[in-house]
Amino acid sequence: MAGLRPFKLERHFALHEFSVKHNLAASDCEPLSQAGLLELADEGTRRLWDELRLGYTESQGAPFLRDEIAGLYRDTGPDDVLVCAPVEGIFLVMNGLLESGDHVICAFPGYQALYEVARSMECDVEMWPADERQGWRFDPKWLEDHVRPDTRLIVTNFPHNPTGWLPGAPDFARVVEVASAASALLLSDEMYRFTERDPANTLPAACDLYDRAVSLGGMSKAFGMPGARIGWLATRDPGIIERLRTVKDYTSICSSAPGEVLATIALKSKEKILERNMALIEKNLERLDYFFDKHPSLFYWDRPAAGTVAFPRLLGGHDAAGLCESLAREAEVLLLPSQVFDYGSEHVRFGFGREGLDEALLALEKYIVTHGL
Repeated sequence: MAGLRPFKLERHFALHEFSVKHNLAASDCEPLSQAGLLELADEGTRRLWDELRLGYTESQGAPFLRDEIAGLYRDTGPDDVLVCAPVEGIFLVMNGLLESGDHVICAFPGYQALYEVARSMECDVEMWPADERQGWRFDPKWLEDHVRPDTRLIVTNFPHNPTGWLPGAPDFARVVEVASAASALLLSDEMYRFTERDPANTLPAACDLYDRAVSLGGMSKAFGMPGARIGWLATRDPGIIERLRTVKDYTSICSSAPGEVLATIALKSKEKILERNMALIEKNLERLDYFFDKHPSLFYWDRPAAGTVAFPRLLGGHDAAGLCESLAREAEVLLLPSQVFDYGSEHVRFGFGREGLDEALLALEKYIVTHGL
């Protein structure tokens, strides 16, 4: 490996996330309480919890959890699922399926791990740029024009972090077709799946559409359980899943036993949890619409179609990193500057999946007025 560079987003959070009063940068939904989640348990899962022994779990993941995860897919079964921490899943795919010199195409801007791990392995990483002029669209024609005979992996992330863009089914089908025609692997980061404003727009999982696709999912975003550290990889290719299992022996070996049971309880009650989270997202988006309407000279707001984050543009020549540092220091408001995404200096990431948005926006508005922005 050439070496992993610092994870800029995580280093920024490490400095500020637990010291500021108002976190406007979080990408998860309002976290569930353990007590509240256990109230949703049926008799069987409550017994799993009460009788839980804190020993090692199955490396691939508890069968009862993989059964529930498989229920999120159309053609993908429990044996096609590998339970892991979400970011661990990215590491497993890159280290298990790539070699130095492989050509990798990755959606950009994006979560740094989705391209940094491949870059550290000395892969030839090419960024697939979002077009802000088209509302952050990732144009499949660009992908068709840039795929090569040596393209080993295409990395997507829909719904997209940090912009909240969601392709239509025809665009996504073209992406899958490009990967299939090139016999390339497809890593589809689907961590924000089930946060679509209109459930009818939820895309099919990539692993259900293409046998060389790997879907990354987890409990952190739509289900409001980032602290459980439960995610998964799903693929219908038995050779791929076996390779991923083998690499996992060198990372976590197995997942958290309490986390697996809690995730199972949540997935059995997914409709209630998603309904609760989407109601809060809709309320917060209405509040953000009002806020950005009041400040058209400071922000350009592209309302996201899905997810829990947005990436408005800063107007007036303001530097995102400088503004975010000043906000954290003076107003105890945390936003993410576009520099942590290696994407210039003119955007900030807002998160709107949690409670407390009104108080955070009041603090931000006070800062704006005080500084005459």
